[in-house]
Amino acid sequence: MNPNMRSRIPLVLASTSPSRHSLLQRLKIPFTVIAPDVDETAQHEEMPQQLVTRLAVAKARAGAAKIQGRALIIGSDQVAYFENMVIGKPGSRAKAIAQLEKFSGKKLEFYNGLCVLDTSNGNLETACVPCVVKFRSLSLSQIENYVDLEPAFNCAGSFKSEGLGIALFESIKTDDPTSLIGLPLIKLISILERFGVSLFNE
Repeated sequence: MNPNMRSRIPLVLASTSPSRHSLLQRLKIPFTVIAPDVDETAQHEEMPQQLVTRLAVAKARAGAAKIQGRALIIGSDQVAYFENMVIGKPGSRAKAIAQLEKFSGKKLEFYNGLCVLDTSNGNLETACVPCVVKFRSLSLSQIENYVDLEPAFNCAGSFKSEGLGIALFESIKTDDPTSLIGLPLIKLISILERFGVSLFNE
């Protein structure tokens, strides 16, 4: 069987994130990308696990609304959570440095929500994959040097774990290391297989 024909069901990634696009490419199956139009505002007293799962479903449904015929829509969302607060993207050098100063020597939690939706019948499956990052004790000069070497102003937590950001950590605890980058591939593979997508020739 041609490797490019392993997935007979069209796959659609409901995300414009370059990181999620790159991660999904690792599976070496064809997919298309749709930009979901979703309000990502957290609801009152919504826990991070609830938030990311709800938004993953909302993104998958937003993507499904733009598709004709059968497809599997993949929606995903991630939040960083520190001392009972959702941490946003820094957006600037100064804010990135401030975030990393707070994280120094402490733990930062990440939650990655995932949804796969079948447009033919509306069936969907969701998951929430946690990840806990323990930062090394970092000096201000180390933080400033990192930020200048690898500006991650558009990343929650102010780092890129797939890059030099890995040097900031003492440990990473998770069942799925790709969840920290933005798309939990181990969990996604198991869900896709239940929807009939084969990743290997049989």
